[in-house]
Amino acid sequence: MRKSISEWAFPADVPMPERMQLAKEAGFEGIEVGLTEDDEEGSQSALGLLCVESYEEGAAKVCQMAEEVGIEIASVATGLHWSYSLTADDEAERAKAMEVTQVLLKAANLVGVDGVLIIPGCVHAAFIPDCPVVPYEVVYERAEAAIKERVPLAEELGVSMGLENVWNMFLLSPLEMAWFIDDIGSDRVGIYLDVGNMLLTGFPEQWIRIMGERIVRVHFKDFKRSVGTLDGFCELLEGDVNWLEVMTAFGEVGYDGWATAEIFPSAAQSTEDHIASISQAMDCIFAMGS
Repeated sequence: MRKSISEWAFPADVPMPERMQLAKEAGFEGIEVGLTEDDEEGSQSALGLLCVESYEEGAAKVCQMAEEVGIEIASVATGLHWSYSLTADDEAERAKAMEVTQVLLKAANLVGVDGVLIIPGCVHAAFIPDCPVVPYEVVYERAEAAIKERVPLAEELGVSMGLENVWNMFLLSPLEMAWFIDDIGSDRVGIYLDVGNMLLTGFPEQWIRIMGERIVRVHFKDFKRSVGTLDGFCELLEGDVNWLEVMTAFGEVGYDGWATAEIFPSAAQSTEDHIASISQAMDCIFAMGS
């Protein structure tokens, strides 16, 4: 597997070139970049990140920065699908979500990667204030239609849509996720498998074995079930993920692509020490699969 880190692991005031340099020095081969909004209050767009309205310019900057540092772009993700859901009741919100998905695919193509993270829909997200509840069957129907609408573009660009298993009360089991992906029927639709996100309701090693060749990308996170809230996410090797079993499962299904640490900034360590500790933890995890 190839070792990558999310650019969200760095504090917001750390410029993109510095993020890439710190990642490179810590031993990461790649970095996952994020798509944001140009006019988002407090956005990191000034630091050179990809932005919806100016993604072409941003992609050129990101590529130049990566080339100068000597690091690869592993994938493109976004948090915008929490603000603009593909399955919202509001038609204008759904249209904006479709635009975000389109830009994700085009931006990924411009920075030379073949995988993006997509949140396929949301029944409810308890961690978002005043988040509405959308009927499950409605979400399923809208999500399937939205992803199918973007399949031709994904196939044209050669970029796969990785549907992430997230805390959206949707596609809650690996069997359901597999059925959903298979029903769409495109090799450019798979799963962006987050190892830590299913700890509340399942086991990542089971998801890995069931998803198999459907896995587009992987996020490494850890989680403490005893906490049971967002506060349960913790540093790698400090939670309840059975990493030995996880790496065994990855070996069984033959996944050897990017694994991106999606760990957020630490208040207990300097940025340099935190990034280095994440890299060291990933090395220990990778060694379990040897």
